[in-house]
Amino acid sequence: MSLNPASRLANIAPFHVMELLARARQLEQEGRDIIHMEVGEPDFPTPAPIIAAAQEHIASGRVFYTPALGLPELRAAIADFYRTRYGVSVPASRVVVTAGASAALLLALACLVEPGSEWLVTDPCYPCNLNFIRCFEGIPVAIPVDAASNFQPTVADIDRYWSGRTAGALFASPANPTGTVFDDAVLAGIASRVREKGGQLILDEIYHGLTYERDVPTALQYGDDICVVQSFSKYFNMTGWRLGWAIVPERFVRQVEVLAQNLYLSPPTPAQYAALAAFKPETLEILESRRAEFKRRRDFLAPALESLGFRLTAKPEGAFYIYADCGQLTDDSDAFARRLLETAGVAVTPGLDFGKCAPKSHLRFAYTTGVERLAEAVERIRRFL
Repeated sequence: MSLNPASRLANIAPFHVMELLARARQLEQEGRDIIHMEVGEPDFPTPAPIIAAAQEHIASGRVFYTPALGLPELRAAIADFYRTRYGVSVPASRVVVTAGASAALLLALACLVEPGSEWLVTDPCYPCNLNFIRCFEGIPVAIPVDAASNFQPTVADIDRYWSGRTAGALFASPANPTGTVFDDAVLAGIASRVREKGGQLILDEIYHGLTYERDVPTALQYGDDICVVQSFSKYFNMTGWRLGWAIVPERFVRQVEVLAQNLYLSPPTPAQYAALAAFKPETLEILESRRAEFKRRRDFLAPALESLGFRLTAKPEGAFYIYADCGQLTDDSDAFARRLLETAGVAVTPGLDFGKCAPKSHLRFAYTTGVERLAEAVERIRRFL
């Protein structure tokens, strides 16, 4: 007897940007110069103090398992970070260090999703969030968002899309692919409304620290029953270290710990010791200078794209993405992106990856390369057009 893959996989689509990246790498191997604006990975190296902390720990040879919820001293450091950065008191007991923010989302959803339960998400959104819900046989319910609400959901959306089967909502601020952030009052209202309905709010705050007009508050200031997910990948420039965290409501901590014990035992030990240096003043000084550089890149790229005929209907206040309307240039963003890669050597992500709300008329540009390369990309696109 030959088994087929589980039926739950039928609705889990491939991550198309990774296939586009593979083609870009192939072209590079053939000698082509490719400007990468497709993958959401900072181009900066891991800050030196973080590397030094990792090297010191590895040199000790004591690279053993840690507790499933993470090193106690790292959990305490994260709790202290919320106090100093956001003015929010979070007990270290609620901090769950994870093997990347993806693991944090998986743990939260494994703890909360019942088969057949519905979870509100936005469209467009980061596609893996939908697939995480589907992995536990939940049903993602997409809320179409557009420029009218700055590509973020509203309290009215919660009322409209909430049903008797809805268990909660998973939103992001700053959001991928749009780079938009919640208005503070709207997020407070959504937290209150989800609570009134007896549901669970999960906030993806993976791009916190990378906002350019203001420092946005954490959703934790709107209640200790909210689950927040964060990462060492984006602001802290530690993508390959595979480390993230979640702030979990107290009543779920034990269940999340049991899940972590069973699913992966503990987060990567060298990465955790490295991350102890992430909150040092000298590290934060490096990270803030890099945030300023991301802002410089955004401020160059946004008007440059508009000069080419793209429309910026989403206000890119955070992360390192511009979600551009390309409807005046093409009626098929996927084909456009593939031709742009093959012809001009510029890799960008088509809207196909992010949902069903006007994907053919949108492209995501990641400004994760220097201004000089961005300028070259703009010139290549100009010639392509």
